[in-house]
Amino acid sequence: MALETSNTQRAYRAPCPGCGAPVSFLSAQSTHAVCAFCQSTVVRNGDVLQRIGKMAELFDDHSPLQLQASGTWNGQSFTLLGRLQYKYGEGTWTEWHAVLGDGSSAYLSEDNGAYVFTTAQAVQREMPPAERFRVGATTAINGKSFTVASNQSVALIAAQGELPRLPELGTSFAMVELRSQAVDAKGVGEVLSVDYSSQPPSVSMGKSVLLEDLKLTGLKDESAKDEKGRQFACPNCGATLTVKLAGSQSMSCGSCNSIIDLSQGIGGELKHAIQDEPVQPLIPLGTTGMLQGAQWQVVGFQHRMGTDPSDPDEHFGWEEYLLYNAKRGFIFLVDSTEGWSVVRPATGAPVVSDNRQSATYLGTRYQLKESYTARTNYVVGEFYWQVRRDQVTENRDYSSGKNLLSLEQTPNELTWSVGNTIDSATVAMAFKLKDKQDLLRRTDVGPLVSTNNPLMRQEFWVFIVVVLIFLAMTRCSPDCDPNVENCSSSSYRTSGGSFGGFSSGGGHK
Repeated sequence: MALETSNTQRAYRAPCPGCGAPVSFLSAQSTHAVCAFCQSTVVRNGDVLQRIGKMAELFDDHSPLQLQASGTWNGQSFTLLGRLQYKYGEGTWTEWHAVLGDGSSAYLSEDNGAYVFTTAQAVQREMPPAERFRVGATTAINGKSFTVASNQSVALIAAQGELPRLPELGTSFAMVELRSQAVDAKGVGEVLSVDYSSQPPSVSMGKSVLLEDLKLTGLKDESAKDEKGRQFACPNCGATLTVKLAGSQSMSCGSCNSIIDLSQGIGGELKHAIQDEPVQPLIPLGTTGMLQGAQWQVVGFQHRMGTDPSDPDEHFGWEEYLLYNAKRGFIFLVDSTEGWSVVRPATGAPVVSDNRQSATYLGTRYQLKESYTARTNYVVGEFYWQVRRDQVTENRDYSSGKNLLSLEQTPNELTWSVGNTIDSATVAMAFKLKDKQDLLRRTDVGPLVSTNNPLMRQEFWVFIVVVLIFLAMTRCSPDCDPNVENCSSSSYRTSGGSFGGFSSGGGHK
């Protein structure tokens, strides 16, 4: 039967064809729903509901969002009425079906502690087949320039609530994500997604948002989370492990150092990979520190190794700390022999010159410093992507003074990261590690200001230069193993936001 609502639209309710429980359609745009009692997938044909199958159970990702939560976006109210969970090669993400105050549909994409609000986008030309979108290439859509950031095979694994359409459960289809080269005053670019689960493919456009900006009400009560439900036994050694972050896709075991895949949920069959040669981070996991006006916690650590394609015998190592803030998502603190840097994935796509020797982002022109192949050698902690040992990316690092811009690319995805260098004293102060200040110090020590200081004498600095040259030669000698040490030659590795580090969100992630 039909029910009147406070809006001009009408809500429909009818018995579930599977179990008889009431199934409601609060949006006139919704054609499908999942019965909350028996998980039957039903389709609405007028006032009649037909059962077309059974939906898989959602796995608990401990999202703060839930059905019936409401907020404001672009001056319009909205309510979350449906939920879709998708899987791709590196993990999972969620799409929340939002119904706006005018009755139209939108989606709030949730992944990696970041969110993107998207609406349907009309296009002026027919979308080409997915295989025509080559990752890294640029294309124009509706007169705007976009860079292809991702081309993945994805599948729906679960759904909840009411939805305007529903891809076939478990059937793979292509999803292409593009990022605009133009960004707004806040440095936020547009994200365009092309969904090939239907023909013609559906196109949506959106931007990254913060939950606090959406003025959401009706969120889950965090005190109601069952932390015990996030405990499990290590599949390699049996040690009891606890998943501390809601969206973790992989983590390491503190007892045997194995990397464990959590992308199927901890109730699924857990896969693991054994790691040897453990690397000890200078900043312990769990440490909190104040950087860039926010409190961050160290939740993950990885050691990576690079290879110069022009000189396969040259190897260098660096380290990355994954930092988490509940409201700001994730950033990376990068440690190389030449200094520390803080970087985060960028939403927009920088404009790269034809010869790739420079890139422009937010009005700043960056010059290419290095191109190299990066490989993950060792990881510890929790990660919001499905991290794997021996994961390989092709990297390019650009710089402009203290500002850094990095590209990491695989055949299916690319990520831009932007940030800046910081001095070791800032790192030591932020994480209260004054006792490790000497260990944290890199080649970022500034000049002494007093010209009367005896240390400013010319002979002293000649001696220092000789010592530094000797240390550099020693550091780059065969005695430095880049597989387990922070080794480098003369290049500054700015890489951060490693593969899978898509905390800026996206139309499908």
